[in-house]
Amino acid sequence: MRIGELSARTGASRRSLRYYEEQGLLVSSRSPGGQRHYEDEHVQRVRLVQAFLAAGVPSGTLVEMVPCMAEPNEGRARQALEIMDRERARLSEDIDGLAAARDALDRLIEDNHAYLERPAEDDA
Repeated sequence: MRIGELSARTGASRRSLRYYEEQGLLVSSRSPGGQRHYEDEHVQRVRLVQAFLAAGVPSGTLVEMVPCMAEPNEGRARQALEIMDRERARLSEDIDGLAAARDALDRLIEDNHAYLERPAEDDA
């Protein structure tokens, strides 16, 4: 598939796809005319990259993990695992913080409902 179809299937802009390729997060083949061509598995790769970026994983960190995914060997696997463990711990901390904020918001919502459900006070 060409870049436009990959863009349509993933929701990533063509500019983002070219950036992913520049960073080494995505690899395309080229037609004799120089057009990028992608395979079906690239859809999943782009979605994975988007999910990591949305979660705050820097593209540089993703680049450090990609060589192990593309060309695995023991050294790369160990390095990537260390990076993945670090990012997982960071994400877990972020999730815990978000859950605490949600719980605090739930309490405020309950307090507001309780306030609105109380009988109206007379101004007399």
